[in-house]
Amino acid sequence: MNKNDFFTATWHAPDNVKTLLTYRTGGVSVGAFASLNVGLHVNDDAEKVLQNRQLIEQYTGKPLVYLNQTHGTHIVRAVDYLNTATPPDADASMDTTGKVACAVMTADCLPVLLCDTNGTTVAAVHCGWRSLAADILPKTVAKMGVLPSHILAFCGACIGKTAFEVGEEVWQAFAHIAGYENAFKPLNNNKFLCDLHLLAELSLNSVGVTHITHSPHCTYNEPDKFFSYRKEHTTGRMVSAIWLA
Repeated sequence: MNKNDFFTATWHAPDNVKTLLTYRTGGVSVGAFASLNVGLHVNDDAEKVLQNRQLIEQYTGKPLVYLNQTHGTHIVRAVDYLNTATPPDADASMDTTGKVACAVMTADCLPVLLCDTNGTTVAAVHCGWRSLAADILPKTVAKMGVLPSHILAFCGACIGKTAFEVGEEVWQAFAHIAGYENAFKPLNNNKFLCDLHLLAELSLNSVGVTHITHSPHCTYNEPDKFFSYRKEHTTGRMVSAIWLA
């Protein structure tokens, strides 16, 4: 793994807020999981996954706290699970201690990293459409205990708006969010193309978060750079991490 195997959030965060978002390259996994897979739950060789995680921590300098992601809205304090063998069932974590890096795994879902303008708290959020529709972003913002106007958000790489085809149940799930219809492009047979980035932005806007930056990458359309569950099904997971230096 080298510096070409990850990128960082392009935002105006305080200097002590650090980020790292991996590509699929630079690790030791092989086959469908080639090569920097961090997911222990996808039937990859566990020793290789742990080695990949260690490679990443050489760059973070902080232990990453991974989650058992359930597409729900549970939020934990990452430091509470620093030395726990079993990851917590959660889809977001936050930290104010600087002892750990908050981390979420994705392979089409949207990772959202949050911090405050004073550099006192950070959070990482796993946003599949179900957790987004259940307001995981507003709930995480509330847990951070910071004025929403002082929060910055970076939305990482996910399946893009030209590739994410969904059914009417997804469209209906977001009806409570103002402007949601602008995130859906109707197709035939009651199908839609869905823009996860816009849905995340609208959800954050609904509670007063307006400083939002988006990655231009699409996991589905860039298979050389990213794992994509929808494209490959059997595949690995990237990680998006944020921490206080």
